Amino acid sequence: MARTRITIFFMGLVLWCCLTKAEYMKYKDPKQAVHVRTRDLLDRMTLEEKIGQMVQIERSVASADVMNKYFIGSVLSGGGSAPSPQASPEAWINMINDFQKGSLATRMQIPMIYGIDAVHGNNNVYKATIFPHNIGLGATRDPKLVKKIGAATALESRATGIPYVFAPCIAVCRDPRWGRCYESYSEDPHLVDAMTEIVPGLQGDMPAKSSKGVPFVAGNKNVAACAKHYVGDGGTTKGINENNTVINWHDLLSIHMPGYYTSIIKGVSTVMVSYSSWNGVKMHANRDLVTGFLKNKLRFRGFVISDWEGIDRITYPPHANYTYSIQAAIGSGIDMVMVPYDYSSFIDGLTFLVKNNFIPMSRIDDAVKRILRVKFAVGLFENPLADNSLVDQLGRQEHRELAREAVRRSLVLLKNGHYADQPLLPLPKKTSKILVAGSHADNLGYQCGGWTIEWQGFSGNDLTNGKTNNLLPCFSVFNYVVPTLVCISHFPICKQPSRLSL
Repeated sequence: MARTRITIFFMGLVLWCCLTKAEYMKYKDPKQAVHVRTRDLLDRMTLEEKIGQMVQIERSVASADVMNKYFIGSVLSGGGSAPSPQASPEAWINMINDFQKGSLATRMQIPMIYGIDAVHGNNNVYKATIFPHNIGLGATRDPKLVKKIGAATALESRATGIPYVFAPCIAVCRDPRWGRCYESYSEDPHLVDAMTEIVPGLQGDMPAKSSKGVPFVAGNKNVAACAKHYVGDGGTTKGINENNTVINWHDLLSIHMPGYYTSIIKGVSTVMVSYSSWNGVKMHANRDLVTGFLKNKLRFRGFVISDWEGIDRITYPPHANYTYSIQAAIGSGIDMVMVPYDYSSFIDGLTFLVKNNFIPMSRIDDAVKRILRVKFAVGLFENPLADNSLVDQLGRQEHRELAREAVRRSLVLLKNGHYADQPLLPLPKKTSKILVAGSHADNLGYQCGGWTIEWQGFSGNDLTNGKTNNLLPCFSVFNYVVPTLVCISHFPICKQPSRLSL
């Protein structure tokens, strides 16, 4: 009997040791190098799990069950998409954590990454600090200021549990008829390149000896950034949105590409592909520029993401031949696909293409490896769930003062009065009453411009928190609809209004 007990004990001990050894997974060990963790996890994943990681869906169709069933890799808020009107930071955190719990209940427990368009502050969120748009920040000519704004935006994004932002836009607007010129820092590629200093503002400064091109996020007060829209979105013919950029190779490199070189050197985590075309080839299907140049030549090691339903628009009309669009997009080198609503069609289509050898498994592995690399860089495997420790960062006073500084420094006087010898400005110091006139004078939504609460902005003073009677925020006016007004603080109505023509 004693011998039997000893035998059972040792058998149990051996079984316990084997189970303990089997449970050790390198990808769960933060002491392991990222490439070791990525390789270990990738080798354990099924095709279904890999394809799920390549999918980003809109929060309105997401749930813990959906995340769990389809192994979804990412969720986003489209412009204006929130848990509820005027949702609190806690409401955002609770929603995101609910989705995350579905991901963590999967076999491999791979956390999803949540993304949002924080393009001039965490602009979808009620009471967030709204900074001048890029067109205003470019006028400051101050990369250090832009870096501070990036850091503040990162904090306010993390305040709502969000670790990934679709910013900065590093388009070079070459035609002011383009309706999204306000998202561009400048027509000058050198200035746009300098303003990529917002990337280390968002992500944190890379250590001196870090490998170039590898995504870097400093910690839980920083976010993964996204350089967009690759490439040439600001150079389309006649400024038509999503149109064709007709330009030779040399000019593409010298005008539209410098911001991407520098962003990659600074460790940008992701790159978003443009709806536009280059010399007739849709960027979402351009293997030479996405894989050949961005990934191979520039050695970008983060992941490439499509724009909203971007692969649908490879064909005209959109979604006309979806199987072809999936093959063209994934074959070009796009790693994560923004399919906000109809994600099951994408999953079924890509699965079919891989199983029937139209898309090689090596292409899927490359995509998933890049996605996992960013998730490890963000620290999601160690801290997948957001907490309330940073909720007080949303709209904090220091950030509002930074925004006011940016407004003051971005104001540009285009015409100082009607006659050169009778300038309107500077105003007399004893002036007591100033009229601010025009449709934007007392309209917070118009003053904030696009990408504020709603993706095209809003009209009125009740959809977010702010004031119209201090300084008008930088003329970030959607589509260049600029009113006639005077832009001065503290203004009772005066008898004879002065007018500044812009």
